[in-house]
Amino acid sequence: MANALDEKAEHDDALAGLNLTTKTGLARVEAPLEPLQSDIAKPPSPARKAQVARELARLLPEGAVLWRDEDLRPYECDGLSAFRQLPMVVVMPLNEAQVIEVLRCCHRLEVPVVARGAGTGLSGGAMPHASGVVLSLARLNKILHLDPHARLARVQPGVRNLAISEAAAPFGLYYAPDPSSQIACTIGGNVAENSGGVHCLKYGLTVHNVMRVRAISIEGEVLEFGSEALDSPGLDVLAALIGSEGMLAVVTEVSVRLIPKPQLARVVMASFDDVIKAGEAVAMIIAEGIIPAGLEMMDQKTAEAVEPFVQAGYDLKAQAILLAESDGTPEEVAEEIARIEAVLEKAGATAMKVSASEGERLRFWSGRKNAFPAAGRISPDYYCMDGTIPRKHLGNMLRDIAAMEEKYALRCMNVFHAGDGNLHPLILFDANDPDQWHRAELFGADILERCVDYGGTVTGEHGVGIEKINSMCVQFSPSERAAFFAFKRAFDALGLLNPGKAIPTLARCAEYGKMHVHRGALSHPNLERF
Repeated sequence: MANALDEKAEHDDALAGLNLTTKTGLARVEAPLEPLQSDIAKPPSPARKAQVARELARLLPEGAVLWRDEDLRPYECDGLSAFRQLPMVVVMPLNEAQVIEVLRCCHRLEVPVVARGAGTGLSGGAMPHASGVVLSLARLNKILHLDPHARLARVQPGVRNLAISEAAAPFGLYYAPDPSSQIACTIGGNVAENSGGVHCLKYGLTVHNVMRVRAISIEGEVLEFGSEALDSPGLDVLAALIGSEGMLAVVTEVSVRLIPKPQLARVVMASFDDVIKAGEAVAMIIAEGIIPAGLEMMDQKTAEAVEPFVQAGYDLKAQAILLAESDGTPEEVAEEIARIEAVLEKAGATAMKVSASEGERLRFWSGRKNAFPAAGRISPDYYCMDGTIPRKHLGNMLRDIAAMEEKYALRCMNVFHAGDGNLHPLILFDANDPDQWHRAELFGADILERCVDYGGTVTGEHGVGIEKINSMCVQFSPSERAAFFAFKRAFDALGLLNPGKAIPTLARCAEYGKMHVHRGALSHPNLERF
């Protein structure tokens, strides 16, 4: 491999004279840590690429370092495929010791590092840096320990979300967070994005189900966050690491909490002739003091897209469908289902059906979990948004999105984690038409800014990545963003871990402000907001 790389190098003295600081395009500690997006796309010189690949090849087994374009192509994007960038090098370590050596090498050479799991993320958080290394953790995929008595599992970051529940099933246990991509997404990626799922209302997000994380700093230092015990010494920064999108450290082990499988689970499927009524029904259920195991909402376009595929029995004449699940003992479920039905009837449900078997319950949920891929049945492309609002505004938000469909002349499928106000509107468009893609971006920005207007946030569980970095300018002030940078600097002084993601610079916010969408119209920013 070294000989082949030498052929791509300009000459040996170019390597010897390489100024690592200027070639990486990274700022020193005194300056803002994150480069603008244009810096992420700056390609390395052939000499730089050859040097980094050679150094890493000395640390890893044969075949664990990829540097040819055809080998790098599968890593050019995550689930947000609208944004693509070839990395300089991809590495695939086999164990934690190799991860440590890779990070030490990259720190010494001042090479940006983007950690990657299964690449199922939807915000561009794993999009590579052109002059950086993608650190794939896919080969760290072992369940290291499962303790049914303590109800915990210690796993490596490349373990699939669903694999944890499969391993725990013989003991009557499972791992609660269940994102739609759980069959493929990894626990390391779940930690990076603080993933949720359809049952997060009752059982919480990743942050509520992870007890301990072992991670490696960019300098190769082993860090421990949290504990498998009830408490741990020192500052509690576990929650800050979860959802940090690989900007603070690289995860190598995760200890997760397992919970007993409920004796019984049943789902009420309710139809509504108006999306506003459905949104109001969600708030009424919570106001009644009921916390369902899951409370999800789909509009008519979504039901029409998924029903031919999953055959769940959705009412295709309904403008909206609510799925409300109760779990527990048979007695608890029977009582709660009756209460849910009473609230839904009062809210104006036109029809209701309760799952009569476990198979039927799973069919009801299969449509919701397959909503994203089903969008491909009715549109060449879709743009999945992820914002969160107070539940009481669900009806208003649905009305606003309907108006935006007219404004931007694009259709939108609405799929919500309604119980906690987490919205996943799917904007349908054709990526082959640049104007449609532009309108889809404006549509998405409008949705996120409307979330902020309603007292919500621009992200719920998909992360910020590069997709929502501009919208962060709307939600957070300069002093708040400075605090984010200061916290990152404590872990990564040179800004090498996932640079250019999640936290926008003042310059970027000013750039975005020249044309951002606010209250449905293109306008100049109110400078006081920035």
